Amino acid sequence: MESIKKYVAEVIGTFVLVLLGCGTAMLVGCDSANGCGYILTALAFGLVIVGMAYCIGNISGCHINPAVSLGVLISGGMTFTDFIGYVVSQCVGAIAGTGVLKLIFDLGGVEDQTGGYGANGLAGVNGSSGAGLIVEIILTFIFVMTILGVTSKKANHGSFGGLIIGLTLTLVHIFGIGLTGTSVNPARSLGPALVAGGDALSSLWVFIIGPFIGAALAAVAYKALESSNKPVKAAVAEKAASEKSAAPVKKTSNSNSKKKKK
Repeated sequence: MESIKKYVAEVIGTFVLVLLGCGTAMLVGCDSANGCGYILTALAFGLVIVGMAYCIGNISGCHINPAVSLGVLISGGMTFTDFIGYVVSQCVGAIAGTGVLKLIFDLGGVEDQTGGYGANGLAGVNGSSGAGLIVEIILTFIFVMTILGVTSKKANHGSFGGLIIGLTLTLVHIFGIGLTGTSVNPARSLGPALVAGGDALSSLWVFIIGPFIGAALAAVAYKALESSNKPVKAAVAEKAASEKSAAPVKKTSNSNSKKKKK
């Protein structure tokens, strides 16, 4: 029953991500002639993560991204069964989100400024699959490394985790939108590509493989780096103890130990 709740939470979270993130891109556009569209779309994706982190984070961890789930799996934070359940749920949520966008835009006669429901593409890198892969691998690596660091049990980042993760997603979008539209999320790419069809489907593999490779590299790298360091609290406590033991002991004089001779 607990797993079902997690999966439902992931469906809802990914649905909201695609609906508001891709929906914003469809409304404002993300071409070079409309630079403000970059910032608005980046903020939309980042703010969704912030909101969902404090909404479903306590239920499912708010992955809403198969690449993030892969990173957590490799780091030992979830079972393979849950990983499959999360990925399926995230894809369902993404497809549903795109379906609702299509319904709204078609019924309202609203022009889709992206021409493909916010689907990712390689136009920004002149159709180069290699360049697109490099962009997606690096951006996903940065994003997943941040998530693993913020959520690490060895660290103490308090309640600001969701905000930090959301701002990082905003950052990678600001850089990547002009190149690949910024995926870093296979489910987010799958939904719009399936509904848009055509060229979006032909380059979809880049936005599935790239984020998965980036997430795997981030998980391996972070696990190796973290294992070589002691937890922050333990390190501070150990340092304080060593400094205390090394400090010279001051002898206190006993006023009654010596008496003045008459």
